[in-house]
Amino acid sequence: MRIPMLELLRHRLTSYRPRQLETMKSRAGVLIALTDEPDPQVILTRRASHLSTHRGEVAFPGGKQDATDPDLLYTALREAEEEVGLDPALVDVVGPLGQVMSKHLIQVTPFVGVVPPDVVLSPNPHELESLFRVPLSFFLEDRRQRTDVVEFRGKTHYVPAYRFGDYIIWGLTAYMLVELLNVGFDARIPMKPRPEHQETPASGTLR
Repeated sequence: MRIPMLELLRHRLTSYRPRQLETMKSRAGVLIALTDEPDPQVILTRRASHLSTHRGEVAFPGGKQDATDPDLLYTALREAEEEVGLDPALVDVVGPLGQVMSKHLIQVTPFVGVVPPDVVLSPNPHELESLFRVPLSFFLEDRRQRTDVVEFRGKTHYVPAYRFGDYIIWGLTAYMLVELLNVGFDARIPMKPRPEHQETPASGTLR
């Protein structure tokens, strides 16, 4: 009998040891929220155009850790509630993925969580332009539009890009999605390691 997608994901992440980076002063947590249904949907946002950083970019709900946040999971859940109105009590946290470094030198930890399929969400207009969902099967088919080679701070980054309707899913968001697909579903999507992973001993395996 075929194992349901989310059950398979839970099994894989239970034994996964995600990459850990040397702790940075600036840290952030993001939530990769998947709806609890046979073909789960990934909840994504597009940041408002008036923001000072990452304006107009597609991102997971999340943000920088506050001094009062007890840990980064709390940060991810708090930010998701502030940005899209997601009640933390509705999130069944599955586990973390590997840490990555943003272009602003912020250490980002993604957490995977499962939410009800009928959860009602609303984008905070002060932070977001829109909120949308993409079937996980779309990414499992590896419908990448392209993979960009970006030189930044003297290092080479390989950046996947997906187009879904009018949205371009790019950068760290796309990279974290690829890790989710490869680790959780053995998607075998080719992706070169990020520079910060090449410099840090691996505690997990990326395909």
